[in-house]
Amino acid sequence: MEAKVVRTEEQYAAYLDEVQALISEDPKLNSKKSERLELLTVLLEAYENSKYPVESPDPIDAILFRMNEKGLKQADLVPYFGTSSRVSEVLNRKRPLTVQMIRALTIGLGISADTLVGASLPDSPAKKGAVDWSKFPIKEMTRRGWIENVGKVAKDNLEEIVKGFISEAGLEFGAASFRKAFYGEAETPTSRYALYAWLARVIQKARDRKPKIGSFDPAELSTSYLKELAQLSRFDAGPLLAVEQLEKTGIAVVIEPALKGTLLDGAALKDSDGTPIIGLTLRYDRLDHFWFTLVHEVAHIWKHVDGNEAFLDDLDSSSEDRKEAEANRLATEAFIPRVQWRRSDAYTTPNKDTIERFAKDLKIHPAVVAGRLRKESANYSLFSDMVGQNQVRQLFPSGEECEA
Repeated sequence: MEAKVVRTEEQYAAYLDEVQALISEDPKLNSKKSERLELLTVLLEAYENSKYPVESPDPIDAILFRMNEKGLKQADLVPYFGTSSRVSEVLNRKRPLTVQMIRALTIGLGISADTLVGASLPDSPAKKGAVDWSKFPIKEMTRRGWIENVGKVAKDNLEEIVKGFISEAGLEFGAASFRKAFYGEAETPTSRYALYAWLARVIQKARDRKPKIGSFDPAELSTSYLKELAQLSRFDAGPLLAVEQLEKTGIAVVIEPALKGTLLDGAALKDSDGTPIIGLTLRYDRLDHFWFTLVHEVAHIWKHVDGNEAFLDDLDSSSEDRKEAEANRLATEAFIPRVQWRRSDAYTTPNKDTIERFAKDLKIHPAVVAGRLRKESANYSLFSDMVGQNQVRQLFPSGEECEA
């Protein structure tokens, strides 16, 4: 039967059943059934996006809406902001929210912190017209060997050293769009400099790897590709096999621990010549976290990354950004299709045996199933012996890539 755009719930349900049947057959890549599966998945996603859109709320609009809803005036917000002038500056978008303001508004007005955190990110230094090069984490960059030991060099020389490091990567302030909300220290201007330094280092290391990677063809990426990548998780050397597979596809993969003060799991971007780059911090040394982060970033490369933006992800935080929601959905579906999850014994009666059987049926590592149960229940004490703790960094043992 010819596949058509989904317009009704009945058609949606029918396609879900067909997708489940096709998944159970595990069709070969590029076969007619594989192509049918990919087409139906795209049609289902299009229907879900149109019927259940996920839009990114504007933080200031959210505050104004709550003020109108509660009949509040600007003077009523002084307890949350500190002074009347700060209230005016924030509402006129001239001043970013601080962590203290966000906490106060979340408790006092009941506005989600995820909504408010976007307003706390300051404009890039380029927009402010000045860059304070001393705010880069110079000591840590020196310790890692990114820049020469600057010691007590003059301020002007220090600026030139750091500026050279950033420009060597072809990265200018404002060139990367930080779309993900960060928490804690990552919300501060100082951490923004650290993010740029980390991003520059990832780009530089990716360029070193270019002679070893293949030519990138965007047409190679698909739901089937994500699924095949996810199924490499069942092997003991799966993370290494996945990196090898991605680099054959033309995607450079860099392991680089995050700088202090940033909450960062992974990144997806393209170099100036169009080479896709995935950066991983291995913040949590667990198999379930590695695999979801990796496939999430591949989904960004496939669907979202253009030449001018970088996605930097803290996957502990929730996000209402539509592109982040799509990357989450694609990654989740690649490992455990929605039509199989809630009907599985691993979901209804979770224990070691049901988790391992379900993982075997899906050809994925049990750690991924255990990780999903922990995430959905928000109970991270569950199945802690099944998520592959301390099994990732040991596979990438060279130098700084193994720093804690």
